[in-house]
Amino acid sequence: MARLTRAQQQERTRAAVLVAARKEFAEYGYAEAKVDRIAERAELTRGAVYSNFTGKRALYLAVLADDAEQARAAAEPPPTSPGTAGQALGVFARLWLERLPFAADTPGSGHLRLRSLTGVLDTGPARTAMGELLRFEALLLAQALEPHTALRTGTVRRAELALTLLHGAASLAEHAPGAGDPFDLARAAEHLAGVPVVDDADPPHLPFVGPARPTRDAWTAPGELHDEITGGRIGLDDDGVVVVLGVGRLSAAEEAMRSARPGDKLTFVVVTGDPGETGRLASLRVTDLIACLRRVFVHEDLPRSRVVFDDTGTVSAAIGRDAVDDSTEVAIRTLGGLIVARAEGRGAGHAVAGHAIQEGARQRSRASRK
Repeated sequence: MARLTRAQQQERTRAAVLVAARKEFAEYGYAEAKVDRIAERAELTRGAVYSNFTGKRALYLAVLADDAEQARAAAEPPPTSPGTAGQALGVFARLWLERLPFAADTPGSGHLRLRSLTGVLDTGPARTAMGELLRFEALLLAQALEPHTALRTGTVRRAELALTLLHGAASLAEHAPGAGDPFDLARAAEHLAGVPVVDDADPPHLPFVGPARPTRDAWTAPGELHDEITGGRIGLDDDGVVVVLGVGRLSAAEEAMRSARPGDKLTFVVVTGDPGETGRLASLRVTDLIACLRRVFVHEDLPRSRVVFDDTGTVSAAIGRDAVDDSTEVAIRTLGGLIVARAEGRGAGHAVAGHAIQEGARQRSRASRK
């Protein structure tokens, strides 16, 4: 029998730890679970567990992220998308609420089913990330609700209201399983599409954002990246806008979305200084959202933006930014295999997405592709 390579052995160990951890968390819940017991269940040493995960929090998030990934992989698209934004919110809410725990569930298993983060987010960066992630999820949901029009702030606000309603219902169900009627909640979500909200003006800092810097930099476009929206492999060798955002700056995606020109390919690359915890939290939340969206909308109506998690720093390094953290915001515009505009800092995505490109450059780019 052939010997396993080191990578294969590490993957097998990681899989065994995840199986054992899922059983431990289902039985004891996050707070009472013990890493020592997880190691015993997996028939491994405590050191073997820590060689794959930085701690109990990272391990718990990995279990939830694995469950969300399985749900996304199993998601079957509908024959057609809902006819109106209200109908879409109602269907989305009904599917999202399927995760609510049953009254007969043990607390631990109920928390896993619910993707509960109670007691997990006890750090400042994690709490900041949660607020930014809610906004980012609302942006993606809003794009699906109105797939053929420019992003409107009012639609984003309504999507955020719907997500707030659902997460509030989840918090109640966690402490009182069976409380709240899912069908009533879904109807309430449907009505949110008609709630009058103010289309807010641009954020106050945007007038102070400087223009993107024109460049003519050659670059080696990364390929074989995983797009979280479609689940497919993509490269960044086509013309478009690439915005690298730390988990603590994800809400800035709205500025880039609203500034982008019709037809722009917009790719958001998510980075963090803590891939094992904050990065996995971001992956969990986005994967969970996409799993629901895939069951509500046909492929053509899924969010237009592409989302990539750059845990290895491949994209960041390609654009010349080796060090990243949760506050990173860097953007480039590419055309004809060149980086033609760059910006960094608050408002970078807005500056680059709105960067004017001369028509002659566009024509040369199109000609080079023929």
